[in-house]
Amino acid sequence: MIDAAVRNGVQALSFTGGEPFLHTDELIELVHYAGEAGIPYIRTGTNAFFLRNADEAGWEARVRGLAEALAATRLYTLWISIDSCDAAVHEEMRGLDGVVRGIERALPIFHECGIYPAANLGINRNTPGRWEACTPDGQCDPEALYELFRTGFARFYRFVTGLGFTMANTCYPMSVEAAAEPDLVSVYGASSVDPVVSFTGQEKAAVFRALLDTIPLFRPELRIFSPLCSVYALARHYGDGVTTGYPCRGGAEFFFVDAKSAHTFPCGFRGSEDLGPYGEALVPPRGPAPACRACDWECFRDPSDLLGPFLELRHNPFALGKRLLADPAFGRLWCSDVRYARACGFFSGRQAPDTGALRRFRGKEGRHPLDAYQPVPGAR
Repeated sequence: MIDAAVRNGVQALSFTGGEPFLHTDELIELVHYAGEAGIPYIRTGTNAFFLRNADEAGWEARVRGLAEALAATRLYTLWISIDSCDAAVHEEMRGLDGVVRGIERALPIFHECGIYPAANLGINRNTPGRWEACTPDGQCDPEALYELFRTGFARFYRFVTGLGFTMANTCYPMSVEAAAEPDLVSVYGASSVDPVVSFTGQEKAAVFRALLDTIPLFRPELRIFSPLCSVYALARHYGDGVTTGYPCRGGAEFFFVDAKSAHTFPCGFRGSEDLGPYGEALVPPRGPAPACRACDWECFRDPSDLLGPFLELRHNPFALGKRLLADPAFGRLWCSDVRYARACGFFSGRQAPDTGALRRFRGKEGRHPLDAYQPVPGAR
């Protein structure tokens, strides 16, 4: 399958789960194979279950051996899931007692080996700390939720920076309202109807506004991949129904391969569109121009917004100019995202952060970094 991907010109490969490190030897072998085959951007991640029991004899040698094995491959990014700004809440959610202390002890070892993991936040109701329902049905007034998550995101970024992370990413809530999107059939087990990860459209608008207002405050000290232009587009979509940004390029540039069947899909949530086995004979077909906005899967949506203007400039510069005139705030945020990605070394997990380059994104004293942009309707 990797050989076929190389022949098809695939540039990025992500090994997801479940938990990929339940099969560490096989995972490292495949990462190494993909790198040697010529795929430049390879990533994988973990819940860090193997970092528990940091006081046991042999723990440090075992962790160093793993870090060295990963460093010997061409792995580009390693993420570690962190669900809450409260260590106890995160460990309770994951069922992994002591994992946060293990992560804190392990990060310097990984850094010594040239691996700089990213903290990966899957937004949930416990992100700001233990969830206490605002109403009997568990929902919050949007403005109250905005304030809760604005504070919660700030606490999260301080928390992971204090643990030793130099990079962070955000997975958006994968709750999909069946009535609104009846055609979505998940093949990637990352969605749930559990209340802890389920948000209404109004609640999502508040959460995305809070994220949009918080990220710029921490960009000077932590490499945060989440592009402001994408968060802005989602906030507008859920906040006032305005469509801006770019549709997902799942099925055009990005594809999901199900490990169980080895079949290919446009993404992990369009399971009714089976493209067949991804093998030597298959080059996934290029269909009509991307138009899907049915879910918020950041793995595909974020790069779609980041790459969209480049692709549009190549194929239809008039359309790009018209788009940016219609929503100049998106264009300004996108330009900032591109400059920031360059300052972050394009978020390579094999490089230490360039602190000097990051400091250039510090806002003027007393001024919020987003003041230069048109605010999202309803945002403060």
